[in-house]
Amino acid sequence: MADSFTARGGLWVAGQSLLMIGVIALGLLFRGQWHNRASIVVGAGLFVLGGMMGIAGVRALGGNRTAYPKPMEGATLVQHGIFGLVRHPLYSSVILVSFAWGLLWQSGPALGAAAVLTIFLNRKASREERWLREKYPEYERYAAQVRRLIPGIY
Repeated sequence: MADSFTARGGLWVAGQSLLMIGVIALGLLFRGQWHNRASIVVGAGLFVLGGMMGIAGVRALGGNRTAYPKPMEGATLVQHGIFGLVRHPLYSSVILVSFAWGLLWQSGPALGAAAVLTIFLNRKASREERWLREKYPEYERYAAQVRRLIPGIY
């Protein structure tokens, strides 16, 4: 079935959800491993930046947003707003907020889980981009101009 959970990339969504839960749980279970005000300040800054990226991404996507990495039928390729700076701002948002969580709770295991989540989301983005290239001929040009997860860097 073409629109099944698996065909739309549902296993990627499930994996991401489990890793996000892991980041949250590890932060709470292993909090306070160090005591550093700078960790809290940097964590708060990353949290705000991640939240802003996420909100900007949701707003720019509008009706094109789906929980699945495979684009919806009838969706258009969004290249404006935050998508002019980074191709996957929602993944960037999750990454920033995950590292922020580990820093705010001062939890090494949460930061480790955030690193694993980052690797996972980068791979998920690679899979999603194969679908985007199949659906949108202009995606190749867009991908050459706009970085994947970190504006101007990666």
